[in-house]
Amino acid sequence: MTGELKGRTIAVLATDGVEQVELTEPVKALKSVGAQVKLVSNKTPEIQGFTHHDKANKIPVDLSLEKAKGEDFDGLVLPGGVIDPDALRLVPEAIDFVRHFVIEKRPIAAICHGPWMLIDAGGVKEKTMTSWP
Repeated sequence: MTGELKGRTIAVLATDGVEQVELTEPVKALKSVGAQVKLVSNKTPEIQGFTHHDKANKIPVDLSLEKAKGEDFDGLVLPGGVIDPDALRLVPEAIDFVRHFVIEKRPIAAICHGPWMLIDAGGVKEKTMTSWP
């Protein structure tokens, strides 16, 4: 599968409180198959990762949400954790960013509580999905 996503750019939308492993492991997997990955956030220059309820590492942000354009990306990853998606749901620009991928029918991976963003962006109506209860 190496090189399968070569030339594709994937956005990862996250903020403070992201479950760190739900961000770092998908990024590692995407890069291993050739994707360029950009961490997009409403917080810069870094966000605070978490391991469950405990602070983990600071994670550098590649692109501010304010400057990010959905059309510059081929896909989107929405990592979870309880804090991250709940905080991003209150940021209209974040919902608009996700909505772009929904409207354009671009691939979206939503992990754990990440589907909350899809709900607010109108991306789950008449869809079958699974998520954290």
